[in-house]
Amino acid sequence: MISLEERSGGVLIPVQAQPKARRQGVVGEHAGRLKVAVTAPPDKGKANEALVEVLAEALGVKRGQVELASGATSTAKTFLVTGVARDELSRRIADLLRPESEAG
Repeated sequence: MISLEERSGGVLIPVQAQPKARRQGVVGEHAGRLKVAVTAPPDKGKANEALVEVLAEALGVKRGQVELASGATSTAKTFLVTGVARDELSRRIADLLRPESEAG
């Protein structure tokens, strides 16, 4: 289970980044982190920017509502999402991780 942390500015989401992947998107859970694959290389912030885009689209928020909080040069990152309650984000993440056979 992915543990979300509420902060005064929003909600922190732990992310396991997978740069230089064949396809982009949320691919599951890894060690309590949301695993997100991006095609961009980990070069000059390209993968981090791609992660922001993928997360924003997957979570149904604007790009400006997602920012890298920590882990700029690591695959273990934390993103801050603003404008969405923790419970709602938790539900959206659970929906993303639900196998397609269970999706409504």
